[in-house]
Amino acid sequence: MQQNKGLDKSQMISFSVLCLILFGFMFYFQNKQQKEEAAKAPQHKTEQTQNGVKQSQVSNINPNVTPGAIQSANLANDELKIEFASLGGQVSKVELTKYKAYNQKSDVADLPLYLITKNNSSYGFQFKDKTGKTVNTKDLVFTPVVNGNVATLTANFNGAVIQFVYTLNNNPKAELKDKYALDFKVKTQGLSKVTSDNKADFIWDYQVRNVEKGRAQEQSHSEFSYAFNNYKDYDYDGRTTMDEDAETLNWIGVKQQFFSSVLESKAGFTQSKGNQENIEEGEYLKKLNFEGFVSMNGGEFNQDFTWYFMPLDLPLLKSYDKNFDEILPLGWSFIGAMNRYFFMPMYNFIAGWGLTAGWVIFLMTIIVKLILSPIMYKQHKLSAMMRVIRPEIDEANAKFKDADPMKKQQATMEIYRKAGVNQMAGCLPALVQIPIFYALFRFFPNFIDLRGKGFWFAKDLTAYDDLIKLPFKIPMLGDHLSVFAIACTVVILIYTVMTSGNMQQPQQEGMPNMKVLMYIFPITFLFFLNTSASGLSWYYFVSNAINILIILVIKYVILDEKKIHAQIQANKEKPKSESKFQKRMREMMEKAQEQQKTQQGNRKK
Repeated sequence: MQQNKGLDKSQMISFSVLCLILFGFMFYFQNKQQKEEAAKAPQHKTEQTQNGVKQSQVSNINPNVTPGAIQSANLANDELKIEFASLGGQVSKVELTKYKAYNQKSDVADLPLYLITKNNSSYGFQFKDKTGKTVNTKDLVFTPVVNGNVATLTANFNGAVIQFVYTLNNNPKAELKDKYALDFKVKTQGLSKVTSDNKADFIWDYQVRNVEKGRAQEQSHSEFSYAFNNYKDYDYDGRTTMDEDAETLNWIGVKQQFFSSVLESKAGFTQSKGNQENIEEGEYLKKLNFEGFVSMNGGEFNQDFTWYFMPLDLPLLKSYDKNFDEILPLGWSFIGAMNRYFFMPMYNFIAGWGLTAGWVIFLMTIIVKLILSPIMYKQHKLSAMMRVIRPEIDEANAKFKDADPMKKQQATMEIYRKAGVNQMAGCLPALVQIPIFYALFRFFPNFIDLRGKGFWFAKDLTAYDDLIKLPFKIPMLGDHLSVFAIACTVVILIYTVMTSGNMQQPQQEGMPNMKVLMYIFPITFLFFLNTSASGLSWYYFVSNAINILIILVIKYVILDEKKIHAQIQANKEKPKSESKFQKRMREMMEKAQEQQKTQQGNRKK
């Protein structure tokens, strides 16, 4: 039987064709970067102050309203600057003053961070008048009046008065959670003479602005989030459509990577639905549309709402006690618990020593390795035992070279059993690493304390580093090469070479060469890490570098192969009892062997 040495001729041809396709895509996407930002005509604003209310020009909103009729009002505190437009009486601009947005030109976060601006958010309450005509408050012109920390916007419609009252806490001594909340009351008088509806349709259109460095990463983190069942249950929806017809939503939010805009309804939204679609180029990442009904009483609409424009900081989110902390996607079940109660506290504790973020991650990696060191020691001891019994394995393979593959496998397992080698024990470290990797995959791009923190050539550890910039785009890699990702890939490749020497190759014809697959894995890892958070790449670079150091120390300092050989010989002399797993495996092999003999006998007949 010929052993599979790796790639055969057909696989080489397929690989060559794939390379040609990739190069074709590379040249196709070469000029795509230049088209990312369409040229936009500048908007010139004229502002005039009248009784604390600012009049400004608004274009392309409602053609039936003259620009001179549109006014704006402003409220502010230590954390938020909010502007209200008289057209629709809605929030037209929200700035988080303590945070900055990423600037593509300077490659740093130095721009004001606006969640709402340039008409990217539009909302209103829709109902029908008694003639059947649809009326939406976003098309009405309100008159704004500012009194201290309260902005009242009033509109008249066919004799009915509609008021939107916004209140922002501007007390410097107020709790932080209150400073990110904007109280929103809707009051009407005489609306029952205009409409007979018993509910209003709240419609919210929102386009997520690109405020972070990694467009693809931020886009994937932008989605609907909402709570129901009296704030007890939470769900999110990053798909194309959202449908919650049977639930009453306590709040609906649009989540971005590090920030969120949330509207809470004290009465709740019913028959809620929405849709969203990605925007591939330009200033915006995703377009979302939400629709939900709010009850009216006797034709009048008097309801309390609260807007929240907040950073996704875990202590802040938990302080509201409205299930906001679930907005932060730290992972499900024990994965999220690992981030909340282990990685985040550990980072904050080490950062309290005054170290920069990169060195904090370095020490976190060492602590995790120390915790896992007993498991790693057992793995490397098993590897040393495999090296010692390798001559016996090779001898068994040669002896049963032309025999039934099942017999060869049974002989190999018998050698392992007599030597006291448990192959399944080698899987434990890999199994332990899987939840840790997924937890860190969630931790680095969502931990706001890392946002904007640089280390060496990485200017933001929550985004990729692009020290090597390419004049074209490569599919699945982008227009850059991350140095941290490359370094991590090289170290993983070295670690793979050092640990794959003891791997037993499959003897059956047609089975893939596991060594080849193991060498391909680090290369595929590069495609994943190149656009991921550089903090994740840095962590795994340090982690695998420590793995290499541990292997060398264990091999040349701790473990003595002569003692291991003596231990194996002693194990062989001891009577061995089969474990349940070994017994089950042996019975399965014997049964398969009998079936194979029966099939061969039937073929001869």
